[in-house]
Amino acid sequence: MTGYGRGQTVGEGKTITVELRSVNNRYFDCTVRAPKMYTFLEEPIKSTILKSGVSRGKVEVFINIEYASGTDTMVTVNDVLAKNYFDAFLHLSETLSLPNDLTVSNLARQPEVLTITKVEEDRDALLQDVLYALNEALVAYNAMRKTEGARLAADIREKSAKLEAQLSEVEARMPEVVSEYYDRLLQKMQEILQDARVDETRLVTEAALFADRVATDEETVRLRSHLVQLDSILQEGGPVGRKLDFLLQEMNREVNTIGSKAGDLTVTKLIVDMKSDLEKIREQIQNLE
Repeated sequence: MTGYGRGQTVGEGKTITVELRSVNNRYFDCTVRAPKMYTFLEEPIKSTILKSGVSRGKVEVFINIEYASGTDTMVTVNDVLAKNYFDAFLHLSETLSLPNDLTVSNLARQPEVLTITKVEEDRDALLQDVLYALNEALVAYNAMRKTEGARLAADIREKSAKLEAQLSEVEARMPEVVSEYYDRLLQKMQEILQDARVDETRLVTEAALFADRVATDEETVRLRSHLVQLDSILQEGGPVGRKLDFLLQEMNREVNTIGSKAGDLTVTKLIVDMKSDLEKIREQIQNLE
């Protein structure tokens, strides 16, 4: 979800620069930072970003519009007021027998003869220019996110492969757990009964009950299926963060169940390692859209 992009368009006396950056966030949260007079740009910008495929992350958009000197202002002359000032100065000159030293510069400095106003902006044209710069920024932004996403996907696959190897160790260990339980039970019964004959049928029955109680076949099969699904989702492309987040919850549940059933020190150590790797994958998934 992290990324940065910059776009710019120059023309008609102005330069428009759009910068786009984002950090991780569970939902889409977009803030447009622009001068107050350009608040009408906010909704079209958010809509364009969403349509480009951005669905998660805290996104900030910075808009800067610079005008070439004088291109955003207009000077108007109040001809009637200027003529009134001229007549008044002429009247004073004649009435008081003073020289008329009035110049255009003096006349222009009189209140309200000249008025400077902002040129009214063509909103539609400005919006198109801003969106052009925004789309340019989005190209760079999405390219950066794609590169980062590929790196994260590779890291997740590496950790997933490690999980699969640990799962294989658990599967190989479980028959040994049952066998060791059978041996311990036999030894205990022999110690109790001493010279008496051990009831092998009862022994086998007890071992079978234990094997059924600690059986983790269902959990390991589901976990393997989840690992395959994880890789498949990563290959889909597009927004996959929420899917993977849910899938990881299911994987964590299976690992916990295996750990609680096994009751074996070796398996417990493997489960601790698996949970640690699952947490690392979960942290990486928070970076994916």
